[in-house]
Amino acid sequence: MKKIFRAYDIRGVYGSDLTAELMMRIGQAIGTYVKREMGGSRISVGADIRTTSELLKRALEVGLLSTGVSVVSQGITSFGVALFGGWRSRSTLSCYITASHLPPEWNGLKLYYEDGVGFPTEGIMTIRDMVLEGADFEHVTWMDVKPVEERHFLNLYTDFFRDSFQLDGDVSAAVDCGSGATSLSAPKVLSTVGVKLRKIHCEVDPFFSQRPSEPSPEVLGNLRSTVLKDSLDFGVAFDGDGDRAVVVDDEGAFLSTDTLAIILARDLLEEHGRGIILANVESSRAIEDVLEPLGAKVIRIPVGHTYLTQKAKELGAIFGVEKSGHMIMPQYFLFDDAMVIPARLAQLLSRGEEKLSQLSREIPQYPFRSIAVNCPDEIKFQVIERLKEKYLGKYERVNTMDGVRVDLEEGWVLIRASNTSPIIRLSAEARKQHVLKKLVKNFHEDLLKAIKKENDGG
Repeated sequence: MKKIFRAYDIRGVYGSDLTAELMMRIGQAIGTYVKREMGGSRISVGADIRTTSELLKRALEVGLLSTGVSVVSQGITSFGVALFGGWRSRSTLSCYITASHLPPEWNGLKLYYEDGVGFPTEGIMTIRDMVLEGADFEHVTWMDVKPVEERHFLNLYTDFFRDSFQLDGDVSAAVDCGSGATSLSAPKVLSTVGVKLRKIHCEVDPFFSQRPSEPSPEVLGNLRSTVLKDSLDFGVAFDGDGDRAVVVDDEGAFLSTDTLAIILARDLLEEHGRGIILANVESSRAIEDVLEPLGAKVIRIPVGHTYLTQKAKELGAIFGVEKSGHMIMPQYFLFDDAMVIPARLAQLLSRGEEKLSQLSREIPQYPFRSIAVNCPDEIKFQVIERLKEKYLGKYERVNTMDGVRVDLEEGWVLIRASNTSPIIRLSAEARKQHVLKKLVKNFHEDLLKAIKKENDGG
């Protein structure tokens, strides 16, 4: 049971890891936490389209109601609509039942504060301990149980996008919802904004039988071929719940997360003049190379979308990106709703100045490689500490906020332990392929030696 409580969310396979009974206890813990630690009294609940989502949502709501909090029940909806509804209803906390991009037998729970900042790891661990240790949950008498507020926010959400994004000319796009939760919102929102739309896999299917819920390029052939066949301006595909998106340009090329982020951030800098851009420690150095001359102050942050939202609020950032594909534009939302990606892109392309493929070619593409090295959970963080000590004494620019990142003139290397798996990941980037190969070889050898020494007790 303990393993389902992760750094940024709660996830497990329904029936073995996660049950309705357990979700009810999680609801009791969350309701108790919100009342005692936050002084709150209202919690918003939404769910994605999986077969078990409605069941788990109701179980969560039962647990919440038993503690005396008010519940805003949004039903089955996309991630963006659910978080928007939590904000508009002034709920202390927003809960969203989902397993994001994972297969259909999985499900889980994401938590966000009212303003869209992700619920921190320490908060999730507190909820875990309350559930596992049988905490004394809040209880109310029959007279104090609050009625459920049934509310739906898709129309208000759509109006928000219509008012926030204005197109100066015609824009055409294909949208692949992967039969996931964005099937309920993306076609309506993008059409209302003014995009001429071709729909792919936009009918809800909780089994994801048309394509997996993870929108990797190899399963998005229909999206690419539709863009090319119909001469569209771009294509966009969402993951299962709608907190990440993949974009294909007018020539059928898939944009990397870094390239897409630079294009969007550059457009925002033109609007704001200057601003803080957040990028996690895995993101490309091209972000600094392109954006800093335009007035950006690029700040590196640890991996994890929770850190992204927290730092954006703290520092007043105008844009933030995770290598995994999460992006935020705080002038719209602090939370990582991927719907703003195609909306902002459509607004940019509607000016007719350049095609997306032309914009993409302006961004430097540096060779990148990432490898996973098996390492027992019991020693993986000690291995990282060993490498930190070695590199701090050897290199001039060493960042230890999340793993250890070494920045060199010719490139950079990041070595960090996974929060959820018995692996250590080595990521590296360089301006030249032969330099990248050398960096990976040398630092991989260092990593293997450090693992061996830690295993041997040395």
